[in-house]
Amino acid sequence: MALPLSDDTSLLAELKEVRRAGLIRLRGRALPGLEAAATAVTSGGARPPGAPIEVLLRSAVARLDAGTLRTAAEYTLGLAQGTRDWPASSRRARAASVYGVSVERFRKDQEVMVLDQVAEQIVRLAADAAAAAASPGGPGGPAGPVDGGGAGTHRSVQVRAAGRTVGLTVHVHPVDLLRDVDVVVSPSNVHFALPEAYKSSIAASLRRAAAVHGMTGELLDDPLPTELHRWAERHGTTGRAVRPGTVAATGAGALAAQGVRRIYHAAIAVPRAGTNDYDVLPADVTRAVSRVLALLAEERDRHVPPLRSVCFPLIGSGRGGLSYEVSLGAVWAAVEAELARGARWDVHFVVRTPQAAAVVERIAAGIRPAHDQRPTG
Repeated sequence: MALPLSDDTSLLAELKEVRRAGLIRLRGRALPGLEAAATAVTSGGARPPGAPIEVLLRSAVARLDAGTLRTAAEYTLGLAQGTRDWPASSRRARAASVYGVSVERFRKDQEVMVLDQVAEQIVRLAADAAAAAASPGGPGGPAGPVDGGGAGTHRSVQVRAAGRTVGLTVHVHPVDLLRDVDVVVSPSNVHFALPEAYKSSIAASLRRAAAVHGMTGELLDDPLPTELHRWAERHGTTGRAVRPGTVAATGAGALAAQGVRRIYHAAIAVPRAGTNDYDVLPADVTRAVSRVLALLAEERDRHVPPLRSVCFPLIGSGRGGLSYEVSLGAVWAAVEAELARGARWDVHFVVRTPQAAAVVERIAAGIRPAHDQRPTG
């Protein structure tokens, strides 16, 4: 069911209750608006692991603008890694620090704005779900290229590669919600310098999710930068850039509890001197994906059970400036070549928006993604 826009007010009241109680104390609380929205959003496809309301909240927050708004929302609702059991006062204090204001100022001003924005995104998610269910190819409509696609957060796509049908899984949610995928690919710069954990990129999200925290939120271990430093020492690259397309493998830290076993850091972003910008070439993305798949083959039998699944974001489509279509084309060129050689990998894509998911799903319709052109926007 779709929620009318007039329900923003009731949703805001329920979000305030979630903020006070925390994610681990929601059982038994009356949250009819959030429950209805969660049912609507997940009814079109396979339900991801986890409580439906938490999945709904993560999906809504992922649609917020990257930066202070999204980060403050994650802390406010206990969605940031390691904060789900924090008391409300600690989460509010951390969210206030994101904006650099006092706790009291945040409570009266920014917190209301943050929760209102989350409520708005929940309404839009439910409306999108209703529209998808009513459209051709949605639940109850003629079969489309996506098996069980609809508005769900997990979508199965059947594609033809080298004369055989291959199944892909498209995840439409934040990367730190991934479960039971052996290898997750993390875009990196050519110095393998990870962003700060509070930022909103794929690499920052994985760093945050892999970190180990104590009961009161203190950081006990930050394994990804530590392991990347060790990788650089072993390969003699400390203090210098690697060639674009290089891939460094690390463990998954706390993500191991979610069934993620390896993180492959793909160096594709070349810093532009004197700026905070990067250059990303589609050819480097393709080279990195080829190396990811080669490394997966090398490491496969070193693990029990053997590695078999790998998940790609749309590499370079963030600060790298590539359009979704160009990024997918660069990734798919290497993936399709590997599948054509008979590889049997379980391939996943993780994206944040329905628009990005639609680009990936077009492969199933036989539409070839562009990989030899730069974005025009």
